[in-house]
Amino acid sequence: MATSEGSAPYAARLEIDYPERLDRLTTLLRAIWIIPIVVVVGVLSGGGTQWVFTQSGELVQASTLGVSGGLFLATLLMLLFRRRYPRWWFDFLLELNRFSTRVGAYALLLTDRYPSTTDEQSVHLDIDYPDAERDLNRWLPLIKWLLALPHWLVLGVLSILAMFAVVIAWFAILLTGRYPRPLFDFVVGISRWALRVAAYSFFLVTDRYPPFRLES
Repeated sequence: MATSEGSAPYAARLEIDYPERLDRLTTLLRAIWIIPIVVVVGVLSGGGTQWVFTQSGELVQASTLGVSGGLFLATLLMLLFRRRYPRWWFDFLLELNRFSTRVGAYALLLTDRYPSTTDEQSVHLDIDYPDAERDLNRWLPLIKWLLALPHWLVLGVLSILAMFAVVIAWFAILLTGRYPRPLFDFVVGISRWALRVAAYSFFLVTDRYPPFRLES
């Protein structure tokens, strides 16, 4: 039986397994132990700064887009002029986001397992590969960032609340060894919402406007 667009699963989905028990020691030292893997994520996806010489010999500072920004711009241009979404670009983007989400889950105390660069672990993220000619409007990527602004504003406020939730969860884990389930669902829900908005406005894999909700 066919499903309506509103009831069909969104093109980007995130689920994180709820841990029954969490280690107090790794939680206490999380801000230290996470540093190496955060550096790896930064190298893979972050923008940076480079020094270049002008024709007059002057040394100036220039910003770089980074891998993620470069992929966004390249994908936008490819959709606009060729109506194509190269599969290998998509596969790299998917695996990069799976890895960075595992790191994010570890940082937010949602798991004790040190983030793997390859294994799924307890973080299940999936993004549907689009049929660019059939499913994507070639002009819409030019304004998706504008259409998504209400989502980013709401997520900005929710992210502040999430930080308070993580601090409360940190104390709760140290005392009880458990992440309070309502706080866990709230933090995961914000991550899920942000993924959907990124899939729409930044990854450009869907033209379906993301819903305003924390649930799947």
